[in-house]
Amino acid sequence: MDYELKKVGKIKYIEEGQGEDLVLLHGLFGALSNFRDLIDHFKTTHRVFIPMLPLYELTNLDTTVSGLAKFVEKFVKARKLKKFHILGNSLGGHIALVYSLQYPQHINTITLTGSSGLFEHGMGETYPKRGDYEYIQKKTELTFYDPKMASKELVDEVFEITNNRLKALKIIQLARSAIKHNLGSELKNIKVPTCLIWGKNDTITPPMVAEEFKKLLVNSELHWIDKCGHAPMMEVPAEFNTILDGFLAKHKTAKPIDA
Repeated sequence: MDYELKKVGKIKYIEEGQGEDLVLLHGLFGALSNFRDLIDHFKTTHRVFIPMLPLYELTNLDTTVSGLAKFVEKFVKARKLKKFHILGNSLGGHIALVYSLQYPQHINTITLTGSSGLFEHGMGETYPKRGDYEYIQKKTELTFYDPKMASKELVDEVFEITNNRLKALKIIQLARSAIKHNLGSELKNIKVPTCLIWGKNDTITPPMVAEEFKKLLVNSELHWIDKCGHAPMMEVPAEFNTILDGFLAKHKTAKPIDA
């Protein structure tokens, strides 16, 4: 299904369904395509939002994880959201954590899958090989346990981004910001229920990253998905949605634990 891309001011976003608010944050590569199964499932129980993160439009000063968290707050204000569940994959998880640290009053729960913020092997720390389609295909395949998940459409999308000099430079800048902005010492300040859904075969944010998040986030639970890479909501959507269903059902009126 194709979803309507809405606008409020200059902010583009998708909004589907009714119920408690669920905000989804995408990573460096891909947005709607990453969350299609998740939207289809949760729009029956939640009002699902995907703000299109302006990865390539921010000023150099704001092309950072913190700059993107500021953008999320602009979106929250524009849509007058009060309290919501937030979910992020990869860089989106990192943004969700930074946002939650800065605006805890808005957050019901956090869900992280393949999140950066502690340690990651990325495609973006160095300048990608522009024009080398085979190289981009192989790097995209590494996102998944099953390389066949890297469809031609998805590889073409990543190839277009990396083959555009200005976009590639922004990707590098954001990837470096993610590496520099390590949250290890701050995660203890997050008290809301947090769900970690991790692929056991994730090579970008390996299993030890999930275990470290579990240790540092005081009110967290960790769920493993076997034979799954960096994007569980794409690779094994049914299992991912079942886990998330159970978590969100437990925390319809989530309260932070005592500090």
